[in-house]
Amino acid sequence: MADIVISEFMDEAAIREGLAGYDVLYDPGLVDRPDELAAEMASARAIIVRNRTQVRGALLDGARSLRAVGRLGVGLDNIDVGACKARNIAVLPATGANDLSVAEYVICTAMLLLRGAYHATPEMLTGAWPRNALIGRETAARVMGLIGFGSIARETAKRAAALGMRVVAYDPYAPDSAFSSMAVERRELETLLAEADVVSLHVPLTADTRGLIGADAIGRMRPGAVVINAARGGVVDEIALAEALRAGRLGGAALDVFAEEPLGRDAAAKFANVPNLVLTPHIAGVTEESNVRVSWVTVENVRKVLSA
Repeated sequence: MADIVISEFMDEAAIREGLAGYDVLYDPGLVDRPDELAAEMASARAIIVRNRTQVRGALLDGARSLRAVGRLGVGLDNIDVGACKARNIAVLPATGANDLSVAEYVICTAMLLLRGAYHATPEMLTGAWPRNALIGRETAARVMGLIGFGSIARETAKRAAALGMRVVAYDPYAPDSAFSSMAVERRELETLLAEADVVSLHVPLTADTRGLIGADAIGRMRPGAVVINAARGGVVDEIALAEALRAGRLGGAALDVFAEEPLGRDAAAKFANVPNLVLTPHIAGVTEESNVRVSWVTVENVRKVLSA
């Protein structure tokens, strides 16, 4: 049986070189075969996961030798952190390794949605020339509103400012110095919602943030505002967002994370025929470069625990 089980994809060079000397089972398909995964965990000392593998309940109960959970990313809502702590199992997120990738996703998606010029390929191929319908908005001088002001949001703020955007942010836990050092204006949530042209989510999924962007919050946003969620599914009320887009209340939205991943039939149905909506499969933090960084950070984190 393997010392280290890896149930989702990562950089294979990091496995080959960084975990040399360990018995490693690398099978990205294990996430979809939970019974087999549970059996492999009976003697494993570490598991490396992304966001889909549920490290909780029966999986933890059966992993009697488990000492480390390496997370290829930073979100921990698929890991029972409390249960791991009670069992002296180290939970090891790859903090900072994919900040740049997510920040670039937010910026390029905001520009795409504000400009609104990139949805006409089918019409163009029929000979249409929908020029007037595609007159969009410039990014410069728009207001970027960041809900949460951790490391990813701060990387986003740098890039937004470089494009000439004014950046405002809400985070009750961040010190004033974090805002002042970057010339980012601190706002209460209600004020930010009313002011921002782009609202980007950068918060974990907790009891306080679940459904944070629902019908009430959307109703407070300025007409034509754009919403981007590359944080965690469940923070945005997907039904309320879809209804606002259909009604033309919002100018566009991009969702990279969902309450249900992958989308089941009912989950997908709520997005059918919704205009100005971009859906991506939890990929904001995954680029060729960030995959290497995240993988190596995780490998090093796991090695430290197992070699201690």
